[in-house]
Amino acid sequence: MDTISQLEQKREAARMGGGERRINAQHAKGKLTARERLELLLDEGSFEEFDMFVEHRCADFGMADDKIPGDGVVTGWGTINGRIVYVFAKDFTVLGGSLSQAHAQKVCKIQDMALRNGAPVIGLMDAGGARIQEGVDSLGGYAEIFQRNVLASGVIPQISVIMGPCAGGDVYSPAMTDFIFMVRDTSYMFVTGPDVVKTVTQEEVTAEQLGGASIHTTKSSIADGAWDNDVETLAQIRRLMDFLPANNRAEAPTRPSWDKPDRLEMSLDTLVPDNPNKPYDMKELILKTVDEGDFFEIQENFAKNIVTGFGRIDGQPVGIVGNQPMVLAGCLDSDASRKAARFVRFCDCFNIPIVTFVDVPGFLPGTSQEYGGLIKHGAKLLFAYCEATVPKITVITRKAVGGAYVVMASRHLRGDLNFAWPTAGIAVMGAQGAVEIIFRDELGNPERIAARTEEYENRFLNPFVAANRGYIDEVIMPHSTRRRISLGLQRLRNKQLENPWKKHSNLPL
Repeated sequence: MDTISQLEQKREAARMGGGERRINAQHAKGKLTARERLELLLDEGSFEEFDMFVEHRCADFGMADDKIPGDGVVTGWGTINGRIVYVFAKDFTVLGGSLSQAHAQKVCKIQDMALRNGAPVIGLMDAGGARIQEGVDSLGGYAEIFQRNVLASGVIPQISVIMGPCAGGDVYSPAMTDFIFMVRDTSYMFVTGPDVVKTVTQEEVTAEQLGGASIHTTKSSIADGAWDNDVETLAQIRRLMDFLPANNRAEAPTRPSWDKPDRLEMSLDTLVPDNPNKPYDMKELILKTVDEGDFFEIQENFAKNIVTGFGRIDGQPVGIVGNQPMVLAGCLDSDASRKAARFVRFCDCFNIPIVTFVDVPGFLPGTSQEYGGLIKHGAKLLFAYCEATVPKITVITRKAVGGAYVVMASRHLRGDLNFAWPTAGIAVMGAQGAVEIIFRDELGNPERIAARTEEYENRFLNPFVAANRGYIDEVIMPHSTRRRISLGLQRLRNKQLENPWKKHSNLPL
């Protein structure tokens, strides 16, 4: 047999992974194989594989006779819409995708190449954890991967896609990446599985109840989104990558749009109800402001009182944060603060301008919030906005009350442009509470209190006091919001702002 034929045979054997029987079992679970996933994720014909013939070097427990080329992970590079990305995909058909020393070295090589060349890393996770037969070698392999996750953090985007089991040591690498996405019903993440939980705590729980997408997108906030199957999930990852730059020194990709940057949206003039206590959907404002109504939401089903995600304005990617009056009246609580803080910090890492839509009556009161550390969680969001040096544009639509006004990207936090709608009310607290404090001697006279309340509302619950002091740059008509933001982004493209040198900040974790 000639050398070329030998090579083709070896390649074909490697591409089959764990063999036809295991591939069929993978398909029977509604899951694609590692290579099928990469074909969908990357541009057609762009994938180049590395280390196809790598095998483990373990001889214990009969492992010397159980070697499969590739060793449970497919690694390489390719393109998404023409832009280079580095990828690794765990192959569950090979020893359950378990991590050996050789397996880890393949992943580390990809991470090193991505960091050196300034390109994103995408990991597709579908594995049973550490390869127990290798003992400490597999643990050392995890540690090498974790170290590289940390070094790459804030330098290149790191995306984790959970497409099957992800347990034990496997979960910590995704946890240190920028975004985690899951597939509903076929993926789950947990440190210890249901059997161990039952043994230790006598608690009976299924894998889905312990760490499925339904849990991690709504309760734990571990996952940033989930979709119904492998195909839809990978299509959405391709969409996300179009919003992100290759690295922290590159600009995010712009793209032409048929949506005019100076488009006026007259319906926004009636978005805010006359009744100040009546909710409206902040997502309507977002969708009517961004290019072509294209908004990629992050953590849609967690802390719904705040909305975070990516959009474009005049072709330029922006990060969007908005209070959601439909949920908890848009109050900031611990979960919303953490969610928004992490998103703001990501945008700042990768030079993505931040647009903030504000309608916040304050921080959510109550013992559960205070006992849960609202002070420190709220400080996370404050810290994130204070630290951010990217262009920051803020639009106050209705309420901006108390400390929450400051936290939500106010002018005082080095905001570049702060606009308010005529319906905005900016005050240290709500009218009723303020009157009861200022005029407590008159509490026995309801008529006087009502008059004082009306007086306070007329005097302070409007945008003009803040505008008089220069805290609001302009009171704008709602229909011109997109035009104003677009113009502001154009004129802030060359913004230069640096924080004092430091080894790193000490975020209130």
